[in-house]
Amino acid sequence: MTKKYDVYGIGNALVDMEFEVLDAFFTKNKIDKGLMTLVDEELQNDLMNALGTEVLKQQCGGSAANTIIAVSQFGGKSFYSCKVGDDKFGDFYYQDLKESGVDSNLQNQKRTTGTTGKCLVLITPDAERTMNTFLGITSTLGKTEVDEAAILGSNYMYMEGYLVASASGKEAAVHARQIAERGGVKTALTFSDVNMVKFFKDGLLEMIGEQVDLLFCNESEALTFVGTTNLLTAREELKKFAKTFVVTRGENGAMIYDGTTFIDIEPYKVKAVDSNGAGDMYAGAFMYAISHGHTYASAGKLASLSASRIVSQFGPRLKWHEAQDIKNQVFGSRG
Repeated sequence: MTKKYDVYGIGNALVDMEFEVLDAFFTKNKIDKGLMTLVDEELQNDLMNALGTEVLKQQCGGSAANTIIAVSQFGGKSFYSCKVGDDKFGDFYYQDLKESGVDSNLQNQKRTTGTTGKCLVLITPDAERTMNTFLGITSTLGKTEVDEAAILGSNYMYMEGYLVASASGKEAAVHARQIAERGGVKTALTFSDVNMVKFFKDGLLEMIGEQVDLLFCNESEALTFVGTTNLLTAREELKKFAKTFVVTRGENGAMIYDGTTFIDIEPYKVKAVDSNGAGDMYAGAFMYAISHGHTYASAGKLASLSASRIVSQFGPRLKWHEAQDIKNQVFGSRG
């Protein structure tokens, strides 16, 4: 039976605001470079005032949102469960999601009074991304935002690891996974950030349950999760938690386990200017491909090429025509 959606996603709703900075900005403002740090609203406002520069780009985001939008850009059908406030940023978020061709719970649910979450993405000349996030109302995302019918009408149910940092968010993710498992819908998870693995491993294990069908992580996250410095050891251990998985390795490409065989995906060499959203794009392209009948190896090629395009530009999203060009380059008219 054909499902209405290729991928259902649940995650934080954040308006992404990108800025270019130099390393001195981190020292001056006591910011840990290269990490995602949760901050309160006052500190985020102080940082915005300290930046004093124009926003490079503003888009609806959050890790899983970027992935779900990518699925849509390649021609898939997707749904996103999230929570925004009834402010101007919430209005912007809903409209941007809608214009990206993504259905969501926001279409039918009355929005709660509150502040929509924002993520300041600080980009340095070495293409490193540093994120300072005020979750706002998305920190209260819970079971209410989970859409059971949309999950059951999907091929995959995808969770972002960032939800583990919020008790209600983790509960919502576990609830969504349980609905998917009961309904025979495949489950997918991204670890999102090495800090989620380092500080919230027990919560991630709750989100995983017995085993997810598909796991996305980078090499650092994989090694930290397993507690080893050896990638060969890590990949064997990951089989206990995921039936299939992808370990992205930056300039070294990616390693995929399709349930039977390990597949190495060669990287596409590019000049990196902004790594923001590369992992999200990888997951979106990959899930689009495997939900449209392509092999894991082919999905890896599409995902790798797509992610390479993301790191060679500013912003976590491709233009629509770029996504179609990439798909045609990898799959031809079969896409």
